[in-house]
Amino acid sequence: MNDSSWGAPARGDYAAAWGPSDQGPAPAGPAYDAHPAEQTRPMPIVPPEEPMPTPPPSPKKRAGRNLRAAIGVGVGLGVVIIASLFIWKAAFIGVITVAVVVGLWELTSRLEERKGIRAPLVPLAVGGAAMVVAGYVRGAEGAWVAMALTALAVLVWRMTEPPEGYLKDVTAGVFAAFYVPFLATFVAMMLAADDGAQRVLTFLLLTVVSDTGAYAVGWRFGRHKLAPRISPGKTREGLGGAVAFAMAAGAVCMEFLVHDGTWWQGLLLGLAVAASATLGDLGESMIKRDLGIKDMGTLLPGHGGIMDRLDSLLPTAPVVWLLLVLFVGTG
Repeated sequence: MNDSSWGAPARGDYAAAWGPSDQGPAPAGPAYDAHPAEQTRPMPIVPPEEPMPTPPPSPKKRAGRNLRAAIGVGVGLGVVIIASLFIWKAAFIGVITVAVVVGLWELTSRLEERKGIRAPLVPLAVGGAAMVVAGYVRGAEGAWVAMALTALAVLVWRMTEPPEGYLKDVTAGVFAAFYVPFLATFVAMMLAADDGAQRVLTFLLLTVVSDTGAYAVGWRFGRHKLAPRISPGKTREGLGGAVAFAMAAGAVCMEFLVHDGTWWQGLLLGLAVAASATLGDLGESMIKRDLGIKDMGTLLPGHGGIMDRLDSLLPTAPVVWLLLVLFVGTG
């Protein structure tokens, strides 16, 4: 239909449609007047058009977490770690042990809640604590022995329950024993060196700087996704920031903190830390996606749980320990 279908007829046709014809005047009467009134059609009442609402400005990019709480918790943890690290090494071993036990509790709790997997926490917690202490006192040999005994304890402990689900429970238990306490043992092994406090501080600084560089550069310049199916927030630009920040920090730390270290070793160490920290972060993201959760816990406001802070530290610990041994020896 066009516009003329709804409009009034043209002026030339109006008289033919409504005016007098050639047959003479219309008869008078109630139906016809001598002067017929103009035929009108009431105009529809159209409400005044309201102005279109102005669209709100696009929100600025946000980090997605309570930044103030995250900074406060991070500073508090840093004070505890640094104080225990340089005042009394045994206290720092206690910090590692507490982190391991809480991390195991978070991991096993989420496995049971989301997948119905009952990895036995008691032998894992006891064996995990023993692993950390054995690694500090006896080195790699002690850590491996404690790991084997912990796996055996998980197998035996689970036998006290019905056999349904035995295989998946003990498999998850052995995985948890390796993933959390065994990898954390390498931090204790770093601490056992004469300059152990400086080595551990280098390890912590490089991992934190790598994460910070990835966050800062990725948040500001990130355009190309690194692994969208695993962690959509991570970008290739963020990975570049992690590498650059970690290599710079590694050069400084190896030159001024680690005995007999050189700046070029720090560049290699920083590169390795950026790679292992990113892979560790992606690995835990894979676990959380499989479980259908965002965070492993809520213990640390602004951060999530303990495991959400250990994700990049745990796989980085053996990498740093090995490279430091190759570069400057066991100390």
